[in-house]
Amino acid sequence: MERHPIVLLALALAWTPSSMAAQESNGDPRGALEAARAISADDYAWKVGVIAHDSMGGRDTPSAGLDATAGWIASEFRRLGLRGGAEDGSFIQRYPVRSTVVDSEASWLGVGAATLRYGTDVAPLRGGSESVEVSGGIVVVSGSGSVTPAIGARVSGAHAILAAPPEAQRLDRRLFQLVVGLANAGAASVWVPSSLGDEAWAAQARRALRPSVEKGWGEEGRGGSRPAVATAVWVREAALASVLEGRGVELRELQARAGGALRVDEVPGGNGILRHAVRAEDVTAPNVVGILEGSDPRLREEHVVFSGHMDHVGIGAPDENGDSIFNGADDDASGTVAVMEVAEAMASLGTAPRRSMIFLLVSGEEKGLWGSEWYAENPSVPIDRLVANVNTDMVGRNWPDTIVAIGKEHSDLGETLDRVNAAHPELRMTAIDDLWPEENFYFRSDHYNFARKGVPILFFFNGTHDDYHGRDDEPDRIDAEKAARIARLVFYLGLEIGDADARPEWNPESYARIVSDRR
Repeated sequence: MERHPIVLLALALAWTPSSMAAQESNGDPRGALEAARAISADDYAWKVGVIAHDSMGGRDTPSAGLDATAGWIASEFRRLGLRGGAEDGSFIQRYPVRSTVVDSEASWLGVGAATLRYGTDVAPLRGGSESVEVSGGIVVVSGSGSVTPAIGARVSGAHAILAAPPEAQRLDRRLFQLVVGLANAGAASVWVPSSLGDEAWAAQARRALRPSVEKGWGEEGRGGSRPAVATAVWVREAALASVLEGRGVELRELQARAGGALRVDEVPGGNGILRHAVRAEDVTAPNVVGILEGSDPRLREEHVVFSGHMDHVGIGAPDENGDSIFNGADDDASGTVAVMEVAEAMASLGTAPRRSMIFLLVSGEEKGLWGSEWYAENPSVPIDRLVANVNTDMVGRNWPDTIVAIGKEHSDLGETLDRVNAAHPELRMTAIDDLWPEENFYFRSDHYNFARKGVPILFFFNGTHDDYHGRDDEPDRIDAEKAARIARLVFYLGLEIGDADARPEWNPESYARIVSDRR
């Protein structure tokens, strides 16, 4: 990404060694300047190197590497003298996750006397986390269009072979809509032929049979109501054609009808059985919560939350260099370390801010903001005592002098940030408005789970780059000097929010549009 041209030259020109000396000569009894200077590039780079090291295995949710990361962060918070913010008074809050793996040995697809095995000729495409065994007739659905009630009546209770064109090797939007439409119409299962070669098929089957996880609560979790979902599978075209041979069905001819109207053909004498066996395990994943008690007897009951996500996407297939680990240095070791650095600076002050400070590192962000959702539903203090959330997600790359602060326009936190930014030209860092509103980043990181609960937020974000979610998002590519300056800005912002007489306020229009859990 090119360097953004917006720079406040007035701020840069205003900073001189003499202006800094003037600040110090005016007195700084709590030691804020010294605390801010302690947020150093060297310390920042070292911490990123710990979190994004290969030994953490890409910090997937859940994983041993993620637990090791959480344990290390908790030990750092303990060293700083923070108190634990989990329900039991510890630093680690755990939330439920359901891990599911397909039992390929016990899963198969039968057509008459023939049996097709998972991994060899069958691979899951779409299915739930429950074991199913379904039998029924077999139909072939060919052509294009939507699943009408008449089509639905003919596929209901049957195994539907979706005769996609041979070149269809992935689920494009049209194919996905057809699969969902057939499943919703009551198909016993949906089979999609695949003409991939041996090597490509083996890779696809490995990916499809990897363990999967889902959050363990709410509508998507074990405790909620789950809609019935027909299992959908890829089936190797050659194997499928072989078992259909002699039943009067020419699969290739039907596949060639891609441009015609959607139609259903019965497979004479065809009876199918699909056994989709899964093993499920209920596990947990960690959030880390540390709290610094405020100094004001009244305002210490209110809290400012600093958040970042410590998880990433784990381990994948090796690239041409043999690298299989997605280290996630910018996404989001950089934001995690920003929270840790702000915590260390706050803890070193001679007098704590008037309000209490919560330092929250969550997991499951890459899965769907799971950890922050759980924390927002199960906070350390009642949700109405959280006055602001400052979220840092990807702050270690791109422009050296500019950081986007998403959400400035939605509350008076934007004005507070502008005021703090102008007061600290020595940081050589300009916080600007959202550059990518069309990307909806406001709804894509952990701050959103606080915003929908009515907590005003700011989201510090440097934008994506070529290494985003790639194996090259490595610690040596982080601009630690720049990231340290952003952390200092967040530190000064936290002091301003923490010491203010009044809590931040929403803009009424934004509140009406964004807040879903209205008090």
